Amino acid sequence: MTRTPRAGDTGPAQLDWHEGQPFSVVFGDVYFSRDAGLDETRHVFLRHNQLAERFAALPSDGAFTIAETGFGTGLNFLCAWQCFETQAPANARLHFVSAEKYPLTPTDLAQALALWPELAPWAAPLLAQYDTLTPGWHRFLLADGRVTLTLLVGDVLDVLPRLDARVDAWFLDGFAPSKNPDMWQQSLFDQMARLSAPGASFATFTSAGMVRRGLAAAGFEVKKAPGHGQKRHISHGWIAQPPAGGWQAPWHQRPRQSWRERSAIVVGGGVAGAATARSLALRGWQVTLIERLPQLAAAASGNPQGVLYTKLSPHMTPLTQLVLSGYAYSLRTLAALLPENGDDWQRCGVLQLAHDGKEANKQAELAALGLAPQVMRRLDARDASDLAGLPLPQGGLFFPQGGWVHPPALVRALADHPNIARRAGRSVLELSHNPSDGSWLACDETGPLAVASVVVLAAAAETAQFDATRHLPLKKIRGQISEVEATPASVALRTVLCGEGYVSPVRRQHHCLGATFKFDDDGLEVRDEEHEENLAMLAELAPAFRQALGEAPRVAGGRAAFRCTSPDYLPLIGPVAARRDFVSAYRELARDASLQPQTACPWMEGLYVNAAHGSRGMITAPLSGEILAALLEGEPAPLPSDLMQAIHPSRFLLRDLIRRKLDPDAP
Repeated sequence: MTRTPRAGDTGPAQLDWHEGQPFSVVFGDVYFSRDAGLDETRHVFLRHNQLAERFAALPSDGAFTIAETGFGTGLNFLCAWQCFETQAPANARLHFVSAEKYPLTPTDLAQALALWPELAPWAAPLLAQYDTLTPGWHRFLLADGRVTLTLLVGDVLDVLPRLDARVDAWFLDGFAPSKNPDMWQQSLFDQMARLSAPGASFATFTSAGMVRRGLAAAGFEVKKAPGHGQKRHISHGWIAQPPAGGWQAPWHQRPRQSWRERSAIVVGGGVAGAATARSLALRGWQVTLIERLPQLAAAASGNPQGVLYTKLSPHMTPLTQLVLSGYAYSLRTLAALLPENGDDWQRCGVLQLAHDGKEANKQAELAALGLAPQVMRRLDARDASDLAGLPLPQGGLFFPQGGWVHPPALVRALADHPNIARRAGRSVLELSHNPSDGSWLACDETGPLAVASVVVLAAAAETAQFDATRHLPLKKIRGQISEVEATPASVALRTVLCGEGYVSPVRRQHHCLGATFKFDDDGLEVRDEEHEENLAMLAELAPAFRQALGEAPRVAGGRAAFRCTSPDYLPLIGPVAARRDFVSAYRELARDASLQPQTACPWMEGLYVNAAHGSRGMITAPLSGEILAALLEGEPAPLPSDLMQAIHPSRFLLRDLIRRKLDPDAP
C-alpha cells in the first residue's frame, strides 16, 4: 500500500560547500566525485547502460525512457541529454523521470552546475525553468519538447509505486547505502522490476552485496564491472522479462494505441484545447484545432486577466496535488511562451486574504504544511498591506510566484505551431468513426471539416453535446467579470487580491474584478446588477482599494461566460468509454464492488475529453495537454497513477454503477 506524501515530508536540500563542492548535510556525503564527476557519470550510468549505442539505434520517431532514483544536482540527467542529442535520430524523444526527496534550491543548483562548463548548453535551459519545487510531480519540456523531464519530489519509496511508465534504463543513484539505508530497500528493487520494459538495463555506482542480492531477487541479471577512479567495482545488468503485475482496474488502463497516422482533431479553442494541440504538435502530430466562435479564446478563456489561483487544502487532497503540479507547470509555460511585459502576463504575486474566521483557520493549517516561503508564506495585515501597496483589513497567504495572465495571449502562443491548423468560426455538429481505418470525421452544417485518427473534445460544457459523451456530468456556471478604469490612487495596487472574488493590478489602465457565480442561468449578456455585485464584493475584500476607485467607479466593460465544472470539481481528462458498453461490461460491480473484473474496458477508439477545469483553468488546463499527450504516446504519466484515476472521465460511470444509479439497459 502506498502513502500519499505530505508537504512536510520534503524540503530543500541542506548543503554545505566544501572547497566549491556540494555536500549533503542530511546524508553526510558528496553529490558527485570531487575529482571526476562527469567521467564517473559517463562511466557508470551511460556506458554501462549502453546509452550511446541504444540512442543511435532508435527509429526516427522512437522514444527512450530513463528513470533515476536521485536527481541531486541533475548531473546524470544533463549527461544523458547531451549523449541523446549527439547520438539519437533528430525526431526521437527522451523521457527522463527522476525522484528527489530534497530538491536543491535554484541558487544551489546553478552553483553546482557551474562546476561543469561543458554542460552549460544543457544546464542553461534547465535552470531557466527551474524554481523552488513543491512536493509532487513536476513536468519540464526541454529542447522544444524533444526532451521531457518529470521530477517526482518525494521519497522514492512513495513515488515509484505511484508511477505509470515503462522504463528502458535505470540510473540507480542516490547517496551510498551506508549513508542512505532507507532508500536501498527490497521494495525499491521490486518497483524497478515492475516499471521496467522487457530488456530494461540498470547501472549503479555501488557493488554492495545487499544491493546486488536485492536486484537479483527482483528478477534482474546482475553483473560487476570495474569502477571509476578509486571505486573498485560497480554493478550493472538487465531484466529480460519483468514480473507480471497484480490486477489493475481495466477502466484505468490505457487504451491500446494503434494509429494509422499521428493526426488529431481538437474541438475547442480555449486554454485546454490549445494546450492539447500544442503538446501533440510538439510530438509531431498534425492537429486541427476547431473553435465555434469567430476567434480562439472567445469564451471563458477570453477574459482580459486570469489569475493563477492556487487555492489549496491542508489535507493534500487530489485537487490540491493537481493544483500544485499544474501551478508550477503553468508558470514554466508562461515563462517560455510569453514576455512578462505587464500586458501578456505579470508575476506580481497573489495574495489570498483571510476574509473571515473560517478562512483564517484554514490558512493557519496551510501555513503549517511547511511549503517553502518562495512558494507560499503567511502575512499579517501590516505586511500584506505593505506588499499590496494599499491598506488591507486583514492578512493572508501570499504566493510570490503567481500573478495574472491575459488568457487570449496564452492561447495564441500555445496554438502558434506549424503542426497546428486553426479553424475558427466553425461548429462541429457531428462526429463519426470509421472502424475500418480507425479515422474520425468531424462535420459542420456544410459538410466535412477534418479527418484524423484521434478526437479530443475540449469544448467545456459543450463537450457533452455528442452521443458518445452525453453521459459526462458536466455543468456550466455563469460568471461575469467587470473592468473598471484605473485612477491615480488605484494604480498603487501591486499584487492580485483574492477572497470571495478577486481584483488584479492595472492592465491597459483598467482593473479586472469578479467574478459572479450564477447557477441555472443560460444568459451571456453583461448585466449592470452583476457589475454592482462585483463592486460590492470589492468593498468587502479591500475597502481602501474600492475607495481608491472613487465614489462612482467607471465601469469600462465586462464579460460573461460559463465555467464548466464536474460534481467533484476535478477536471475530466482522458479516454471516453461508451456508457451502455461500460455498464454492460461491469454490471456485476453493482452487486459486489470488491470484484476484480478482467474484461477490457470498452473504449471509444481514439476519442478523448479535456473539460471541467472550472475557475482554475489557468492552473490545470496547460498541464492537461501533457496528460493527454502522455496517454496517446504511451509516455510516462506527468501525474501519479492515483491522481490520473481521480481525473479520469470514467470515474462517474464507475461510482454510479457501484451505487446502483445506472440502468444497464438505458441508452
